[in-house]
Amino acid sequence: MKTQAKFGKWGLMLATLFIVLSTSSCKEGFIYEGEGDCGVYYNIEFKYDYNLKYADAFAKEVNSVALFVFDNNDILVDTIVENDKAKLSADDFSIALELEAGNYELLAWAGLENEESFDLLADAVVGKTTKQQMQVMLESVEGVVSRDLKPLFHGAMPIEVTDEPGTYTETMSLVKDTNVVRIMLQQMSDGVVADKFRYEITADNGMLDWDNSVIGENNVLYQPWSVMTGTAEVDPGYGTNAVTRADEVSVALAEFTLNRMIDGQSPVLTIWNIEENEKVLSIPVADYALLVKGQYNAAMSNQEYLDRQDEYTMTFFLDEDGDWLSASIVVNSWRVVLNNDTL
Repeated sequence: MKTQAKFGKWGLMLATLFIVLSTSSCKEGFIYEGEGDCGVYYNIEFKYDYNLKYADAFAKEVNSVALFVFDNNDILVDTIVENDKAKLSADDFSIALELEAGNYELLAWAGLENEESFDLLADAVVGKTTKQQMQVMLESVEGVVSRDLKPLFHGAMPIEVTDEPGTYTETMSLVKDTNVVRIMLQQMSDGVVADKFRYEITADNGMLDWDNSVIGENNVLYQPWSVMTGTAEVDPGYGTNAVTRADEVSVALAEFTLNRMIDGQSPVLTIWNIEENEKVLSIPVADYALLVKGQYNAAMSNQEYLDRQDEYTMTFFLDEDGDWLSASIVVNSWRVVLNNDTL
């Protein structure tokens, strides 16, 4: 009985010593085997649900992420770039950060992969580059863009790093900047309208600031990266007289990819008659897109709608002689009635 009591006393002392050491080891800077890591880690996850479906499409749409960490003096302290699509599409994808306690700001540009479509202007040097230098420029040839741009996303968030050991998870929400705009011309005849017209969109949105605002004085001329033609049969009993003038319509589809659109700074679509070198149509793309925001989206601001929507289809009608039927335009399946002087 005395022997058992003696070992019981030593066991209690050893257990107490172990508890003391384990609670002080992180603070004293040493770790005992089996204790685990006493560091402070932050896993940064990403989501792209800032769209009209409110569904996270990060894994499907984002092909690269460049994450930049700035201290409270706006100086770059860390950079992590991930271009592995397999990792980005995994359900548990995150970027791990190990930072000292303090306040930081995280900035992400996603989609800069190889800088084929957008160029990060700063060299991103740790300890030197500032947050305000993290601007992105649209790659163009003398101000002309005639290709399908790779999708670009932006994200920013503050983060407060604690000194309490452990692993913490934060989620950054991304905004998609690029937009696909499809211009469809329908002619109530067998003529091929694509041979008669030239399409272009002009916008002052060639550069984005670190906070994703558009920096002016960077005019861009967007040209379609795809123009297709075709015909479609029309049921004589369907639709308005404008649609039923012929049993077959000729269709031309021009596709553009634009940089971010800002409410009040609308890109302008212009269609030219090639044969006569005459401007036959000119409309503000974003303004017309906002006309069909609809009752479902009435609560959101115009800018939120433009940021959540990333595909726009606008359909214009021509009569059999190639003249504009300016009574209406279809935008994203919604019909907008126009006056003759609005085109």
